[in-house]
Amino acid sequence: MDDLIDNKKLRMSILATPAHVNLSGVMHGGELLKLLDQVAYACATRYCGVGVVTLSVDRVLFKNPIKIGNLVHFLASINYTGNTSVEVGIKVLSEDIAKKSVTHCNSSYFTMVALDKDRKPTKVPQLNPTTDEEKRRFEAAKLRRETSKRIQEKKELLRKNSGLK
Repeated sequence: MDDLIDNKKLRMSILATPAHVNLSGVMHGGELLKLLDQVAYACATRYCGVGVVTLSVDRVLFKNPIKIGNLVHFLASINYTGNTSVEVGIKVLSEDIAKKSVTHCNSSYFTMVALDKDRKPTKVPQLNPTTDEEKRRFEAAKLRRETSKRIQEKKELLRKNSGLK
């Protein structure tokens, strides 16, 4: 029950239906991305207490296909907080109800920016990781953030040196 009311976590489940199917007969990747964005929005909004928008998506890895008829479980958590943004990590599990088996299908990281009533970025509550798992996720998110900043700086330098805008 604690996970249900913990504003740092969110669990959502849907049934993969024919409305989600691609030409290969499994869940379309674009449908999954749309659902991931909705899960990230719900998790971040619950934590921040204000509306959020998607700033970026870091590493969406499609590990296994999701069969139509399976339950799709989204396990989301706030991994890191900046000044006006949060990182939401989402793990996707596909449950084959008939076979009683669960497969890890997808992992992704969304950066969401909190907005005030004027649609301007606003401060977010700072995350205080307490469990070993929260501390591990926090440090991993911090590393992803630092790596992303270094890559962006290198891109800017390359762009500047090449004369491109």
